[in-house]
Amino acid sequence: MPVTKGHRIDMPVPRNLEMRWRKIPVAVTVDLDPVIRQITPDIRPLLPIGRQPLLFGRAVTVACEPPDFGAVLHGVDAAEMGDILVIAAGGHKGNAMIGDILCGQLRSKDVVGVICDGAIRDVATLATWENFPVYTRHINPRGPIGNQEGVVNGPVVVGDVEIRPDDYIMGDDDGLVAMSPEELEVWIDAAEARLELEEEWQASLSEGKTMQEVFSLDLVVPSPDNDNVCKP
Repeated sequence: MPVTKGHRIDMPVPRNLEMRWRKIPVAVTVDLDPVIRQITPDIRPLLPIGRQPLLFGRAVTVACEPPDFGAVLHGVDAAEMGDILVIAAGGHKGNAMIGDILCGQLRSKDVVGVICDGAIRDVATLATWENFPVYTRHINPRGPIGNQEGVVNGPVVVGDVEIRPDDYIMGDDDGLVAMSPEELEVWIDAAEARLELEEEWQASLSEGKTMQEVFSLDLVVPSPDNDNVCKP
C-alpha cells in the first residue's frame, strides 16, 4: 500500500499563548490532571541533561511500517516552520527511521525538532545541533529498507498515547507532553497558578519554614510505646 496523507486543521495558537506555555516545565504540566497526555518517559532527549533545549511546536505525524520509512520522507516534505516531526514506529529498534540528512533538511526549513518512537542514527552530528531537539527511544546505525509504506498526518500512537495532527508537543529534560490547541487554552491559567505555588513553596523553605508548615501537614503522633523503629 502506498503512503497515504491526511490533512491538518490550520489552528495555530496565538503567539502570546505559546510564550506563556514556554515558561511552564513539563513536570508542572503533567501534574495538573491525569487526563493530560504524558508521552512515555522511555522516549528520551538525545542531548545530556542541562543541554537539551526546550521543545514547543505543532505535530506533523508519520506512522511508519518498519523497516520501511516512506512516511518519514513524505513527512519531511509536509513539515513547516514551527512544526515537530513525530515518528510513530511502534518502538522498532532494528532500523533507524531518520538520521542527519533528513533532520538536516527539517532544520533548514525551521522545523523545531523530532520525536521518534523507534530508532535514529547519526547521533554524533545531531548532538551538535543544540537548536534542534531530538527525542528517541533507540539508537541504531542500521538504516531503513523501503520507502513505500505508512501514513502522514493521521492519528498515531506514541508509546501508549494518541497524538493527532495539530496537537502541540512540549518537551524538556524531564520528558514530553501533548496537548490540543483547545487544551492549551483550557489549562494555561492552572499551569501558571501551579508554577507560582511551587515558587512560593521554594521561598518559604528558603526562609526556614518546615515541611509541616509549608505543606500544612498533620502532626505526627508518636506510637504509645515511643518505639518508631520499623519492625518486620
